[in-house]
Amino acid sequence: MEKENLHESEDSVTEAAIMELCSLIKKADDVELTYDFFNCLFTKAELKEFSQRWLLVKEIAAGTTQREIAKKYGMSLCKITRGSKELNKPESAFRKMLDVLKS
Repeated sequence: MEKENLHESEDSVTEAAIMELCSLIKKADDVELTYDFFNCLFTKAELKEFSQRWLLVKEIAAGTTQREIAKKYGMSLCKITRGSKELNKPESAFRKMLDVLKS
């Protein structure tokens, strides 16, 4: 198999796994089970990274400056800028999830 085709195959397997996980979490409809599942699936460092990405999105949406976020969470400005760019995209999934959080 060519290198390019191998990457495409790996990408499609990854996408399928992510979609399956999203579907499972929706089906479970159980916060405690999802919390336990995340603790099984991710290392402590991965959970911290995962949660900090969400926290930075909420901070940006609340109007906190990127420098304040970097200081508060010890994050790089690059990571925060990426989150900000994603949040400001039309039809942003971050924005939609923040709306879900508010409802």
